[in-house]
Amino acid sequence: MKKNRLGRTGIEVSALCLGSMTWGSQNTTAEGHAQIDRALERGINFIDTAEMYPVNPVAKDTIGRTEKVIGDWFAKSGRREEVILASKHSGEGMAHARDGAPISSKTIPEAVEGSLRRLKTDYIDLYQFHWPNRGSYMFRQNWSFDPSGQDRAATLAHMEDTLEALQKQVDKGNIRAFGLSNESAWGTAQWLRLSEDKGLPRVASIQNEYSLLCRLYDTDLAELSVNEDVGLLAFSPLAAGLLTGKYQGGAMPDGSRMTLNESLGGRKTKRAFKAVEAYLDIAARHGLDPVQLALAWCMTRPFMGSVIFGATSVGQLDVALGAAEVALSDDVREEIDAAHRAHPMPF
Repeated sequence: MKKNRLGRTGIEVSALCLGSMTWGSQNTTAEGHAQIDRALERGINFIDTAEMYPVNPVAKDTIGRTEKVIGDWFAKSGRREEVILASKHSGEGMAHARDGAPISSKTIPEAVEGSLRRLKTDYIDLYQFHWPNRGSYMFRQNWSFDPSGQDRAATLAHMEDTLEALQKQVDKGNIRAFGLSNESAWGTAQWLRLSEDKGLPRVASIQNEYSLLCRLYDTDLAELSVNEDVGLLAFSPLAAGLLTGKYQGGAMPDGSRMTLNESLGGRKTKRAFKAVEAYLDIAARHGLDPVQLALAWCMTRPFMGSVIFGATSVGQLDVALGAAEVALSDDVREEIDAAHRAHPMPF
């Protein structure tokens, strides 16, 4: 499988990344381990997780389970060195971790040590802040974003404070690289400026939502990514399952995410289903699986670091892994662009 450099770190990650947020709730430990085995067998070397996982829903008695599933696999397999591992520090408002405290130099050591303990490893390759303290455009908040409560000086002081705390974790050998998630172009630019001015850990990646149905990243952040070597780690590239086509016509398969989260995090709209139909038609006309179309298209983007996908069965996993072998023709890509112009921002 193709490998991409993670920022300026020298770390190389597979073009597809195995997401893990269902392990410990929708998936058992054994199923999670089977997915890791299959993914590595097919060329993936990159696994993404977070201290708050599993989701659907996030609950006090389940947070941390996903990291434990991965840690048990490391302990059982002895194959830690074969994996580039990414995890995340939960932020302000996530009540089940540190009583919802915002990310700070005080929370970072506790969060890192907790993840290391659950993951049964001495280091995390990519340590990410799950969302900014000041708020985010992500998860449909772009429609009503209000920056009036922001304090620029306080935000910059927070960034410098946490970068210094991350440097201590690097010095200890606990983390190798630093990434952002659910960030903006302005925020990422400030993190970069401060890290370079102060000689502190430099942002290697941004993990934001990106798919055929969600292309907020295509403008300012795309340009920043390319020029500053900060690749996108795309989450929800299948738009929470919408792009598989399994929800078309009012269908709701047993055990699917929609049975647990009816709105799919605000993605379930009438316009979304019409947009999905357009992409399903493209796939059908060109003899492509719609899952592989969606993932392969993400991999063509010039700012892409890795495309994070999840599966709840090995069968789903095998289909997704097949996207690595799909080359989209110019005709397909032109039809995708036309569909996007006809169905922009459907949720």
